[in-house]
Parts: sequence; structure tokens; C-alpha cells
Amino acid sequence: MATSTSKSSLSGLPRRLVRDELITEEHAIEAVATAQETKERFVSVVIKNYGVAANDLANAAGQEFGLPVFDLDVFDVDNIPGEQLNEELISKHHALPISRKGSKLYVGISDPTNMVALDEFKFRTGLSTEPVLVEDDKLEITIQRALTEQTTDLGEGLDEDLDNLDISSDDGPPQDDESSDIDDTPVVRFVNKVLLDGINRGASDIHVEPYEKTFRIRYRIDGILESVANPPLNMASRITSRLKVMSRMDISERRVPQDGRIKMKISAKRAIDFRVNTCPTLFGEKIVLRILDPTSAQLGIEMLGYEDDQKELYLKALANPYGMILVTGPTGSGKTVSLYTGLNILNEPLVNISTAEDPAEINLPGINQVNVNQKVGLTFAEALKSFLRQDPDVIMVGEIRDLETASIAIKAAQTGHLVLSTLHTNDAPQTLTRLVNMGVPPFNIATSVTLIIAQRLGRRLCESCKEPEDLPTETLVQEGFREDELASLKIYKPVGCSQCNNGYKGRVGIYQVMPVTEEIGRIIMSGGNSLEIADQAERDGVDDLRVSALKKVRAGILSLEEANRITRD
Repeated sequence: MATSTSKSSLSGLPRRLVRDELITEEHAIEAVATAQETKERFVSVVIKNYGVAANDLANAAGQEFGLPVFDLDVFDVDNIPGEQLNEELISKHHALPISRKGSKLYVGISDPTNMVALDEFKFRTGLSTEPVLVEDDKLEITIQRALTEQTTDLGEGLDEDLDNLDISSDDGPPQDDESSDIDDTPVVRFVNKVLLDGINRGASDIHVEPYEKTFRIRYRIDGILESVANPPLNMASRITSRLKVMSRMDISERRVPQDGRIKMKISAKRAIDFRVNTCPTLFGEKIVLRILDPTSAQLGIEMLGYEDDQKELYLKALANPYGMILVTGPTGSGKTVSLYTGLNILNEPLVNISTAEDPAEINLPGINQVNVNQKVGLTFAEALKSFLRQDPDVIMVGEIRDLETASIAIKAAQTGHLVLSTLHTNDAPQTLTRLVNMGVPPFNIATSVTLIIAQRLGRRLCESCKEPEDLPTETLVQEGFREDELASLKIYKPVGCSQCNNGYKGRVGIYQVMPVTEEIGRIIMSGGNSLEIADQAERDGVDDLRVSALKKVRAGILSLEEANRITRD
């Protein structure tokens, strides 16, 4: 072993240990040389190789550098500032953040000469750092406890088979959990648990959200967001990276949004898809996972909540060999399910069906589905042009966003094809004027669009716990009920029980189903506005969204509070 260090060159802690007769000069020289050669900490070498007690070494270091020794036996690891609990830095420097006061971070170290650790914590956290001298053996134990407890928080209550779920992206084979540094077992199991719980609780979306001092996960259940977990903040990057790996995204790219998909095989007969999107925020990447259950398109039209006359209008429009059916409503209002329910009715071996979507949300065998890709020039318009060269019977366009797409879709509807699509408008009459504003000639609209469905989703009252609600007569009349029906009117309110979510269980559709009649066509061609169209639709017997919602209230399906939430501006 090299002993080039002379006795006279000893300084700092090695010299103090010799002076306090805790180690000989020769051993001190050897320890310094060993630490330099092996890149091991001097404190660790002295304790391991020369039998110096950790508490004696800490007291000597405290005297040499004028620092008091902090006893970690009385320290609660729950007090560690979680946002600074960086496993990489802690393991690399054998140093532990133990307290934060304002912009100052106190870092526990057993070697006061370890200025590199303090500097790196300062650089990575943006805080000024202050050393706190602790005993080396107790520091080792405390670090293990801190790092263990942060992963234990994720692992508690997880089923043993969570890490055996068959998970893959749409463009690659099943993930190999041992193939990535990101895929450490606690994080893998926790993410699987979040996905599985979201499915079991009937969530439509999962939100993974990092903030400055907190990290939360929320489910959208029956249209309402609910916070379900608050993992340690320092786990945010690992959970985010895990989800990006599962979705086949670029984990090194954090500056721009990314899209991906995950397929989770629940059983031999059931698989759930997740549409995944990331968005850079101030404190990390927010990830939203849309849960796509293929069985939702197979519920049947009877389960969607259409009134009998509305259902007949939809089925009649679907039976037409040509024309256009438009479904409108805000994001999350169930437009995709309505369209796919119609496609499922039309899906027969004799029918050629093609869809262009961004992206395809539900996979239906027997239907030719195309994901549009703006980057390579595969737009809705280009996909439509290709469909028309492939002898289609039915075409579904995920969304009409521009004049080119609208023009091609309308021409297809006029030339012997049934076209289904969506628009983002508030109600059915506004959909027609929106097309005019996009630049579509009114004559083409009047002669191609056959049916417009505007819709919302409302939370269905729980049948197990709902209770009658007494409201003043004046209030009921103001809400839209007729005076002659008040005597027999019975409305219900949510209560809440073990079988529901705050009195609600599941959702039901609220619809305005408006056929484009000759009278409405004349209004369009004469340049009429949406108010004129709405008045004519009312004369034709078309229920608007408010009237449809009140019908659900009368039937005991919706509460009046929920009807107001989804239909009142």
C-alpha cells in the first residue's frame, strides 16, 4: 500500500485523530492513502480498518471543526423534508438532508471535509446548505430508514400479483420490468396498483400531478375528480418515468407534450387500454391517462339513456344508406361511446366501415381504424380521401376541425356514404351555424346533415340510498316543471352509502336529438341563426338538453342539483 503521505503533511481530521490518540500516525497516513486510492470516505476507512468508534470520531471532528454533534437517535425520519430526499445524492455522498428552515437546508454528514456533498446539494436544490455533524454508524442507519420508508409508503397494501400484470404499449411487446433502471419494484407495483384501482373504481381518467411541495394522483369518477393518493414528492420523477416507459415515450424529453398508449391485460378475456398524454408544468410533467374500456361500446343503445323517441331517431338515421350524423358536446360528454355504439350496430360482414381518429380510442374488430398523424401528413382530410378510394359504406371521422375535412365529409355524405363525426358545440342548433361559420355552403349542409345529437353525461342517483327531496312550489316552477304536474311530482336527492360515491353511482346520457327537417333546412339556406333553428326544433317536438335532463329528474334518475350542474349556463 502506498504511504507517500508524510507525517508532517497530516492536517484536519487525520491530525486531530492522532492528537487525540484514537489512531497512530502510521495508520492515519495509511488511511488517507487508502481513501485516495479506493475513492472511499476517510471516515469509513478509519472506522472499518482501524477500529475507531463512530461516536469518538464524531466528537473529535466536532472539536476540530467547531461543530456540535447531533444525535440521530432522537431524530424522527418523518421530519425529513421529503422534497429534498434525493436517493441519488444521498447514496453518492453519504449525506442526509435533515431539516429545512426557509432557504437554508441542514445536511447531516459524518465527515465535515465533505464539501463536495454540500455544494452538490446546494446546486441541485437551490438552497444554501449548512453541515450538521452526526455519527457515521447512526447516519448509515437513518439513511436506510429514510429510503426504505419512502418506498414502503408506495408498497403498502399492494397485492402480490401486481407486478405480474401483462402490460404493454400498442407499438411494442410486453414490458420487461427488469430491463430498465426506472422499473424498481416498489414503483412498478405502485403504478400497477394505481391503474388497476382506477379500472376497478370505474374511473374515466387518472391525473398524475406534481406541484412545488406536493404530488398527487386523482381519479375522475362519474365526471368528478377525486384525490386518491399523495406519494412522496421525491417519487414524482420515478413514477412519471415509469409511466413514460410503459407508454413507449422518450423519458429524456421533458420539454414538450408526448402521447402514448398502454394496454393492461386484466384477464384472459379482458384487456384495458390507456391513452396517455404528458404536459410539461412548472414543477414536472403532468400525466393524464384516459381509460378506454372496449366493453363500453358494446353496452347497447338501450343502456345509454336515450328516450324512446330519441333512440328511434338515431336508429332511423343509422339505417340510411347515406347522409351525415353529427354528435356534439364538450370533452368527456360520451360522444365517442355514442358513435361507437352506432358503429357497433352497423358492424356486419356486408358493410365496409373505416374510421379516422386522433387517436383511435376503442378497438372494434371488423372496423378499419386509422390513427391520424399530423407529423407525417396523415390528417383527417387525407385519411378521408383515402377512404373514398376504398369503396366504403360507412365512414367515421373523429372530429371535424377545419373546412377541408368538413367539405370532404359532406361530399362523401352526398355521394352515397353514411358519415359519422363530432363537433365541439354547446347544442344541436349551434352545430349547423358552426359549419356555416367554417365556410361550408348552407346548401351542402341542408342536403347532407340528417341528424345532430348534442349530449352531456350526468351522475346517476344511487338506487340504494336516494331519498325524496321536498322543495317549494315556486322553486320547482322556476326550474322548469309545470304547475299541473307538481302534485304527483317526486324528485330525489343524493345521500351516500357504501355502494356509491356521495349518493351517485354511474352516469347517464342527457341528449338533444335533432333531425334536420325541411323547415330547418330552409332556415339554414336563408341564412338563419341558431336561435331560429332552435325555435323550429322546439316546434318540431325536439327536447333541448334542459328538458331532457328534467325528464330524468322526474324519473328519479337524476337529482335536480345534478340536472342544474350539467344544463345550466
